[in-house]
This record gives sequence, C-alpha cells and structure tokens, in this order.
Amino acid sequence: MSINTDNSTSSILSSLNAGSKNSSSTTETGTSALGKDSFLQLLVTQLNNQNPLDPQDNTEFVSQLAQFSSLESMQNLDTTLGTFYSSFQSSQALQASSLVGRSVIVNSSKVQVDDPSAGVKGSLVMPSKGDGVTLKIYDDSGDLVRTVDMGSQKAGNIDFTWDGKDDGGELVSAGTYTVKATATLDGTSTALTTYLPATVNSVTLGQNGGEMTLNLAGIGAVSASSIQTIGK
Repeated sequence: MSINTDNSTSSILSSLNAGSKNSSSTTETGTSALGKDSFLQLLVTQLNNQNPLDPQDNTEFVSQLAQFSSLESMQNLDTTLGTFYSSFQSSQALQASSLVGRSVIVNSSKVQVDDPSAGVKGSLVMPSKGDGVTLKIYDDSGDLVRTVDMGSQKAGNIDFTWDGKDDGGELVSAGTYTVKATATLDGTSTALTTYLPATVNSVTLGQNGGEMTLNLAGIGAVSASSIQTIGK
C-alpha cells in the first residue's frame, strides 16, 4: 500500500515559503535556523512515510536538496543585506549631520540674503552662445529691485555677482530674493537655469531607499541631487 506524503510535504513547504517572505522584513538569525529545521523535518517525514516498495526517486530528492540549499542561501543573503543597509543608513546619517550649517550651491532661483553688503555670488547656465543676458532680481513681495545686464555670453556655466544693491544704488533689506536670468538664444528670449548659495538648516534622510532631502534657508526642501557644490 502506498502512502501519500503530499499533504505533509506541502504543509512544510508552505511554512518555509512563509519564513522566506518574512525574512525580507527582519534580519534576525532565527529565520535561517527555521529554514534548516523545516528542511530536516521534511527529510525525516519523507523517509518515514515513503513506500518501501516504491522509494522516492534520487533525482527528485537531489532537486529538493538543491531548492532548500538555495532557500538557505537567500535567507543568509537577506541577513547580510539587512546588516549592510543598516550600516549604510548610519553612514548616511553621519554624513548628513555634517551638512547642517554649511553653505551649498543649489539649482534654484531663490536666495536668502542675510547680509546684503556681502553680496551674492551665483552662476547661470548658457545652453549655447547668446546675447542680451540679463538678471532680474525681485524681493519677497515680487517687486523688481535690480536689473543686471551681462551682455553676450558663451555657452557653459557663467558666474555672476550681485552686490546686494537695488537699481538706485542702495543696499536692499535682508530677506528672500528671486533671481531670474534670461538670454536671447537663436532669436528667442529664453529662461536660464541659475545656481545660488543657500545654508543647510536640516537634512531629511530618504525612506526605503529614497533620496536624501536638504532643507535650505529661504528655499525650503530640495533633493540632494539638486546640489551642485558643498561649501565650507
């Protein structure tokens, strides 16, 4: 009389699969131990319940051995990756904390001016050679306070300096200002990308592999990829 072992085998495999899924959310070493115990239980169950007149085929048995070996390897890999990710997060947090209070150059049209007499240094991006390059600087109320004519410029990153004064030659008040750069490219007035300085107030670490976010004075939250240069 043959003995059906499908039910017991299926039950154990289900337990293993559940353990494998749970391993993605935990790095405890107990998960790997469960896989070994379940494998041994399955092995003993199969040996005890197989039909002596029709024993299990060696090829099938070896295949199952390979499957469980692969499962254990994946569980061990998951534990290793979990440890690596924790170390990476700690390293990222340490690096992020060192950015607080430092000045960065960021892809933005806004700049926080705390000391107008110190001026503002930034840069703009010329996609190609152009004429009539102009900077227009607006205060927080949207009023135009300064226009700077930069003439013709070649393609590339072009540095500029605003002396912190309005069109009347007076120093502006401290606050947040917007810098809009335009140029005539191939006969068309074109808005240009600007890079301006900002101070890092705080850093938000990305969750689940997300990108780190920097909270900048006068600008707000920007992605780390928007940062061009980190100052002292």
